[in-house]
Amino acid sequence: MLTTYFDNYARDYDYYKGGAWCYEDGCLYRGLISLHEATGEARWLEHLTRLVDGQIGPDGALAGYRIDEFNIDNVLAGRALIYLHRMTGEGRYLDAVRPLGLQLQHHPRTKAGPYWHKLRYPHQIWLDGLYMALPFKLELANLLAATDMASDAIDQFKTALDLTFDKASGLYRHGYDEARLQAWADDRTGLSPAHWARSIGWLAMAFVDIIENLPNGPDRDALASRLVALNEQLTACTTPDHRWLQVIDHPEIAGNYPESSATAMFAYALQKAERLGIGANADLGRKALHSLVEHELRAGVDDRVQLNGICCVAGLGPFQGIYRDGSVAYYLTEELRADDIKGVAPLMMAYAEERRHQVATKIAPAIAPAMERIRSDG
Repeated sequence: MLTTYFDNYARDYDYYKGGAWCYEDGCLYRGLISLHEATGEARWLEHLTRLVDGQIGPDGALAGYRIDEFNIDNVLAGRALIYLHRMTGEGRYLDAVRPLGLQLQHHPRTKAGPYWHKLRYPHQIWLDGLYMALPFKLELANLLAATDMASDAIDQFKTALDLTFDKASGLYRHGYDEARLQAWADDRTGLSPAHWARSIGWLAMAFVDIIENLPNGPDRDALASRLVALNEQLTACTTPDHRWLQVIDHPEIAGNYPESSATAMFAYALQKAERLGIGANADLGRKALHSLVEHELRAGVDDRVQLNGICCVAGLGPFQGIYRDGSVAYYLTEELRADDIKGVAPLMMAYAEERRHQVATKIAPAIAPAMERIRSDG
């Protein structure tokens, strides 16, 4: 059922912003990459190639991309270019990725070091942006063997973790304003006031994708320790049916609801963390995946299967005539949209992790005797 749903979704996908290079399409690309890595099935790579190629012009330019916008979101989809370069060896994908790398060379930074979220959100760090930029930067650094670039990505992530951490809850806040200029920013800490589940979902995915690209050593160990602590808090925040609420730590608030994109993100990150040897929460991730399928995947218009319960968008500060104050009440006002890619893509990724687990657990008994013989002979 899920593979058919994903295949149909990718086949019929319309670019989120009319074809302009954007993070929403990049989310789908991450889902397709995960499925391809987990299954080896050509259809996922074919969908990825078709969609990415449709956003690269004859001159190699990315559709609608402008470096001078300094929008950190636009970097995420660059990970698909790196993947396609690795799969095909074609230089055009590496050529297309260069402007994104150049953006990060010049992207504005807070005094503490991490990037501004966007040029129009000055002095601010958002958890979303950590996922949008830093795994890409680390993958590009590894591709180019650029150790200074890799070190900067790791340092930025560690600093951002320190700045956005809320000691009282053990969770991370959506935003941090270094300048304390925003009405949503606490005068003392600079933090936004509530814990939005999807923002922590972006962070959890950043954790596992960054750690995956790190060698064994102090940096990996330090991030793994912080991820274990986060996963313990996430475990404490689950609903009885193994999902997570829109405002993750306020189950008593009327109108709070299980939110599908965050649940899918945690389902992915918890499974992947255990696969990477970090913690033992994969079973909760699989339960969350199954709960989403049971409660939110159902027939909609024209009997087409849809994923429901997805918060379309949420942010901080002024947007379309509204000031988003980061309060619990604010997060509960945002629109829900079925089949939004910010929910479907992490569902793909969570399912891909379960597929990896299924393959590993089936193979392990068969190879165990051979491994024992090798160890004995050695």
